[in-house]
Amino acid sequence: MRASSFHVWLVTLGLISSAGLTANEAGHAADRGITDFPKLSAENDWPYWRGPSRNGIAAKGQSVPTEFGDNKNVTWKTPVPGRGHSSPIVVGNLVVLETSDGQAKQHSVVAFERSTGKQLWKTDLSKGGFPAKNHPKNTEATPTVACDGERLFVTFFHAKTVVCTALDFNGKQVWQQVVGPFNPKRYEYGYASSPTLYRNSVIIATEFDGTSAITALDRATGKQLWKTPRRDNITFSTPVVAHVAGKDQLLISGAQKVASYDPANGKLLWDVTGTTHATCGTMVWTSDIVLASGGYPDKETIAVKADGSGKVLWRNKQKCYEQSMLALDGYVYALDDDGILFCWRATDGHEMWVKRLAGPVSSSPVLAGGHIYQANEAGTWFVFKPNPEKFELVAENQLGDEAFPSPAVAGNQLFIRSATHSGGKRQEWLYCFGK
Repeated sequence: MRASSFHVWLVTLGLISSAGLTANEAGHAADRGITDFPKLSAENDWPYWRGPSRNGIAAKGQSVPTEFGDNKNVTWKTPVPGRGHSSPIVVGNLVVLETSDGQAKQHSVVAFERSTGKQLWKTDLSKGGFPAKNHPKNTEATPTVACDGERLFVTFFHAKTVVCTALDFNGKQVWQQVVGPFNPKRYEYGYASSPTLYRNSVIIATEFDGTSAITALDRATGKQLWKTPRRDNITFSTPVVAHVAGKDQLLISGAQKVASYDPANGKLLWDVTGTTHATCGTMVWTSDIVLASGGYPDKETIAVKADGSGKVLWRNKQKCYEQSMLALDGYVYALDDDGILFCWRATDGHEMWVKRLAGPVSSSPVLAGGHIYQANEAGTWFVFKPNPEKFELVAENQLGDEAFPSPAVAGNQLFIRSATHSGGKRQEWLYCFGK
C-alpha cells in the first residue's frame, strides 16, 4: 500500500486527523464521514494488534536490524513482571503490555519508557476471578492493548466475563465495562482475542460454548453501541477491520465460518462455510481476497472473494492455528504449526514454494523494511524476503528460549517480548532493537 493511501486508511478508521492530506485525499476522507480524530503516526506508532495497517505490515521506510540478540543491535532490554502473551504496542514514548500474576491472581497493564526501557507505571485492574483451567500455551494476559491516541483499551477474562477497561496514558482508569459472559466448559482454554478500534468504537469478540457475541463499545464512555450474536462455539480469533471490495468490513473466522460484518453497526454482510470450529489467527487480505486459516480439530486455509458473492477461490489442508499469516501483493506467506513456510498465490492457491524451518509456531509475522520477521515458540527468529519466486533467508536469530507474542515495529525500532528459563525460574523480557 502506498504511503498516501495508507494515511487515508488511518483517517478512515478515525485514528488520525485528515490534516496534512492532499486535497484529493482529504476529500476522500470527508466523503467517508471523517472529520476530527486523535492523532497517531503510522511511521512512529504501533498502536494495536498487527500494527497500524492491521495486517502485520509496518509503514513504508522502516529500517530495523535483520540481525539481533542479547549482544547485537540492542537499544535496551528490561524485565517484564508476571506472565503474558500480549504483544507490545508503541504509542509516543510508551511501550505497553498486558501481564498477569498467577499467584496473586491479578491482571495488570504495564508501561515502559520507549527511549530507555524504564518501567513508568503498572496498573492492577482486577484481583481474583481467574479461571480454574487454561490451556498451557495460553496465559491470563494474552490480548494485545489497543490505543486510539488518547486512551488505552485492555480486555481480560475475569470472573466468568470479559471485561474491557479504558486507561489514560498515566495508567489511570477512565471507564470499565463488562462486555459479556465468558465461561467455557467444553474447552477450558482461556481467552485470547484483542480489542479492535473503528471510528468511535472499540470492538470485542466473546466467543465460547455459551452466549457468544461481537460487541462494540463507545471509546469515550464504554457505553454499548451494538451487539451481534455469534454461534455458541469457543474460538479465539481477533476481528479485524479491512477496507476491501470497496467497503469497510469487519472480518473474523471460527465457528466453521468465514464472516464479514459492517463495523458501523454489526450487521452481517456475508459469510461462507470455512476453516473449522476454532481458529486463533487474524484474517488477512490482498486486493479483494480475504484469507483465513485454522485450527481445531481440522486443518484448513481458505481464500474467499470479499464482494459478497460467497465465492471460495480455494482451500487447502494446511494450518496456521494460533499464528496469523501475511498477505502482500497478491501472495500469502504462512509459517504453519510445524514450522513449514509456504508461499501461495492468493488468486488460486498455487504453491509458489515451500521451505521447512522449525516449529511449533504461535507468533505472527511482521513485514518491515522489505523483510518478514517471524519466530517459533523456541525463540528462533527467521528473517526472510517476501519473494514469491524463491525462499530467501536473510538471518536466523536466537532470543531467549520462548516466543509467543508478536513483534512491533515503529520509528525504525523493533520491539520484542520474550522469555527465558533458568534454574527452574521463568523471566519475561522486553527488547528494543535498532541500528
